[in-house]
Amino acid sequence: MSRIEHYKDPNAPKANSLVPAASAVILDDDGRVLLHRRADNGLWSLPGGVMEIGESIGECIVREVREETGLDIEPTAVIGVYSNPNHVIEYANGEVRQQFSVCFRCRVVSGDLAPSEESTALRWIHAANLGDVDLQPSIEIRIRDALENPSAARWD
Repeated sequence: MSRIEHYKDPNAPKANSLVPAASAVILDDDGRVLLHRRADNGLWSLPGGVMEIGESIGECIVREVREETGLDIEPTAVIGVYSNPNHVIEYANGEVRQQFSVCFRCRVVSGDLAPSEESTALRWIHAANLGDVDLQPSIEIRIRDALENPSAARWD
């Protein structure tokens, strides 16, 4: 695997990088959350990724969701800013990135679900069934924040 998640791991390597990113909690009409299986580590996660120079964080999440799922979305609210220094992502090239992600609640505008080179599978799942998938460690927190406290943003 080219990406290893370390969440509250006392043996995790020290961060040497901080990169802005975005993630999306997208709900369907039945209240299910859209997850994608990451190609780089095989874990289930929310769609999202790294912000590029020249785009806003809102443009970032729209682009990333389209790339990973085939869907066009509209961000409707900020769920939170997740920057816990105890969540680092280790890459094969030696980068150890401290998590820094703005998580958005989003709605689908158009498009058809389609996996990509970044997403090996896509799945709508009820929050009660999150334990049935191998989920990235911090993702369940974002989903619960979105579902349990929709009017208040978290600043972690």
